[in-house]
Amino acid sequence: MGERERDILKEVRARAARRAKGGLRVGIGDDAAVLAVRNGEELVVSTDFSIEDVHFRRGWHSPEAVGHKCLARGLSDIAAMGARPVAAFVSLAVPRELAQGRSTAQSWVDRFYEGLLALAQQWSVPLAGGDLAEAPGGAHARAAADIVVVGAVERGRALLRSDARAGDALYVTGTLGGAAAELRSVTKSPQRFRNVTAATAEHPHFFPQPRIAVGRALVRRRLATAAIDISDGLSVDLLHLCEESGLRAEIDAALLPLGRNATLDATLRDTTLNDALHGGDDYELLFTTDPRTRMPRKIAGMPVRRIGQMLRKKSGAPRMVLKENGRRAELKAGGWQHF
Repeated sequence: MGERERDILKEVRARAARRAKGGLRVGIGDDAAVLAVRNGEELVVSTDFSIEDVHFRRGWHSPEAVGHKCLARGLSDIAAMGARPVAAFVSLAVPRELAQGRSTAQSWVDRFYEGLLALAQQWSVPLAGGDLAEAPGGAHARAAADIVVVGAVERGRALLRSDARAGDALYVTGTLGGAAAELRSVTKSPQRFRNVTAATAEHPHFFPQPRIAVGRALVRRRLATAAIDISDGLSVDLLHLCEESGLRAEIDAALLPLGRNATLDATLRDTTLNDALHGGDDYELLFTTDPRTRMPRKIAGMPVRRIGQMLRKKSGAPRMVLKENGRRAELKAGGWQHF
C-alpha cells in the first residue's frame, strides 16, 4: 500500500467515523465490517456499478455529483424494497492522477467521497468499508465505482416486484422526466454544469434523491403490494414489474406527473411522453396497491400519483399499453438498457 493510498484511506476512515450511526458495530479498519440488525428483521443487499463514460463523464459531472449518485443508486434499490439502510460499502478504481490533489486543492477522489458521505449522513447510513485501487489502462484508464448497500426490513415484509395482483392500482412518486431533460441540456452545453457540486432539487440528473422515507412508509402502513425503483426509465422498469408478477399494465399518459422541463416529443410513434416514459434517472418509486386502499396524496411528504392499473395476462395482448386521448396503443420499453 502506497503512502498516498494510506493517506486517502485514513482520511475516508476518519470522515466516515464522524458520521457513522445506526447498526455499525465494526467499520473501516478491520478485514470486514460487523453489522447489527434488530430482532425480526431480514437483510436486503443491493449492488450497482458507476462507470466513467457510461454513467458519468468527468468533463460533465463534478466528483461530488458522481459520489452522490453512486450511493443514491444503491439507496434507491433499498427504498424500493421498503427497507431502512444499515451500511454502505464502496470499491473505487481510478486513474492515478485522480488520487492526487494539486497544492491545497482536494483531489477528485477526496471530492467523490465528500459527495457520497454527504448523502450518507442525510440518511444516517455509515460507510462501513470498501476498497481503493488504481484503474488499469494508463492514459486511457477510466474511473469505476461499485456500491453495495445493506438494508433491513421487517421479516416477510419486503416489497417485491413479483407481488402485484391483477386489478391493482399503479402509482408513482414525485415527478418523471426532469432528470432526462437536464441531461439533454448538459449534452448541449456541458460547461454550464461543471460547478454543480451541491445537492439541490434544481439538478435532478446530478443529485437524484432516493425515496427511503416513502418506501419505509409503504411497508409500515401496508399500502403497497409490489414496488420497483425507476432508474432506467418508467417503460423499462414497468416491464420488469409486469414480467415478475406475470401481469400486464395500462397507464394513462394524461396522469403522468411531468418533471421540470420534461417535454412531449411529437416525433415519437404514438406521441408518447418521451422524457417521462423512457428518460430514466428519476429514482422515483413505482408501486402497486389494492384498488380499495385509500391512498393519501402525499406519503412521507412526497406527492404520489395514480397513473394506471395492472391487468391479467392475456394471450396475444401487449404486455404494456399506453392510453392517450381516448386511444390505446402498445407501449414498448424504451429506457436505458446496457445490452
